[in-house]
Amino acid sequence: MFPLRAPPTPDPRFVIENFKPAYSRMSKEELRSRVELAVHELEDCSSVFPHFGEEDCLRGWNGSGTIFFGLCNLRCVFCQNWDISQRNQGQVCRANQLADHMLALQDRGCHNINFVTPEHVAPQVAEAIAEAVPRGLRLPIVYNTSAYDAIASLQLLDGLVDIYMPDFKFWHRESARAYAKAKDYPERARAAIYEMHRQVGSLRFGRDGLARRGLLVRYLVMPDQLDEAEAIFRWLATALSKDTYVNIMDQYRPAYEVGKNPKYNAINRRPGSRELTNARKLAIEAGLWRFDRRG
Repeated sequence: MFPLRAPPTPDPRFVIENFKPAYSRMSKEELRSRVELAVHELEDCSSVFPHFGEEDCLRGWNGSGTIFFGLCNLRCVFCQNWDISQRNQGQVCRANQLADHMLALQDRGCHNINFVTPEHVAPQVAEAIAEAVPRGLRLPIVYNTSAYDAIASLQLLDGLVDIYMPDFKFWHRESARAYAKAKDYPERARAAIYEMHRQVGSLRFGRDGLARRGLLVRYLVMPDQLDEAEAIFRWLATALSKDTYVNIMDQYRPAYEVGKNPKYNAINRRPGSRELTNARKLAIEAGLWRFDRRG
C-alpha cells in the first residue's frame, strides 16, 4: 500500500502558473482535423484505474489515471507486464468509450490521464482526446512509452500531450537486439525523445508539486550495463538539457523469459547496490541534477 501524500515542493524555476492542458488551446475545428488523421477503431484497451505506483509528481494523493493498452511494439524478454504486453487480451473500445474512461478517472479525482504503451494506437488516442475535451476533460495527458515511437505518431499528438514519459532502455544496438528484439531501438529512441522534448520542454510543475507539462525520462538500471547508462545520461544532458528530469529506477528483476533461457543469463539477477549508486553518480557526472525521489 502506497502512502497518500503530496509531492515535494517544486523548484520555483519549474513552476507553471495558471496551468491549462495543451489541448485547451485547440479550436473544435483543429481537434476535428486531428481526428481526421486518426483511424476509427480502438485496439484492445486492457486496464483502467487510479495508479499509485507512479512517480510522486504524477500519482499525488489521488493517483494517476492510467489506461493500459494491450500489446506492445517491443518484445522485451524481461518484461514484468508480459501478460499485457505480449498477449492479445482486453476489451475493444471505441473513442467514445475511451473518453468515458478518461472522464470517469477525472471524476475519481485522478491528477492526470496516463496512457501506457500507446504508440501502436496513437491515432485512436488522438480521437479519444478530441471526444473527451468537449465533454469536460481538463486533466494533463501523460504519454507513457518505451520510446520506440514513430515521429509521425508524436507529431500527431503535438498539442494534445502535456507530459511525455519515455523509457530509454538501451544505448547499444546489440543489447536492443538481444533483449528487446529491436536492433534499431537506440536511434529510434533518441529521435523520439528529442521530438518529445521539442514539443514540451523540461518538466514543470504546479505549486502543488504535481507535474503539469514537460519530459520525464525513465532509466531502468540493469545488470552490467553502466556503460549504456553513462552514454544515455550524457546524451540527455547534451542533446536535450541538463534540466532533463530523470527517474533512475531500481526495480529490475528477472521476469518473463529471463531465467528460462540460458542466453539471457547476463541479466538473470537484480542489479547490486553498487550498480545503482554508480548509475546515479554517472548521471550527476553527466551534468543532470533533476532526479525523481520517491517519497
